[in-house]
Amino acid sequence: MKGKVLVDKAQPLGNYPHVRRVGDYIYISGTSSRRKDNTHIGAIQDEQGNWQLDIRAQTKAVIANIGELLSSVDADLSNVIDITTFLVDMKDFKGYNEIYGTFFNHETGPTRTTVAVHQLPHPNLLIEIKAVAYKPLS
Repeated sequence: MKGKVLVDKAQPLGNYPHVRRVGDYIYISGTSSRRKDNTHIGAIQDEQGNWQLDIRAQTKAVIANIGELLSSVDADLSNVIDITTFLVDMKDFKGYNEIYGTFFNHETGPTRTTVAVHQLPHPNLLIEIKAVAYKPLS
C-alpha cells in the first residue's frame, strides 16, 4: 500500500512517507519534535545563542506528532503495538520515561525498545521515535 506524506506537518528529510499502512498494520517513520517550519519543540535559544534542550517537551511533542500521524489513517495511540525510541544520551531516559508514562501504561501500552544513538538528523534533537500500530481495516 502507498505511504502518506502529510502537507500540514514537517516534511520528511528523505524519500519516505510519514505513515504507511500495510493491511491491518500501520508503520510510522522515525518522528521528532520538528515543526512544519523546521524549528523544534523543546529547543530554545537563549540571548547568548546557547540552545536549551528539554527532553520532556520533546518527548511529549514526538508522541503527540505520532498521534496526529495515526489520526490521518483513522487510528490513534491506543492502536500502537510497538515503539522504538532513539535517545542521543541515556541521561535523558528518566525524563523521557516520565512523559512516556503519561501516554502509555504497562498493561495496555506497546512493547518498547529504547537505544542510545550517537546523533540524530539535527543537533537540537534529543529523541526520535518510530512506531508500529495495528488496526484492522474492516
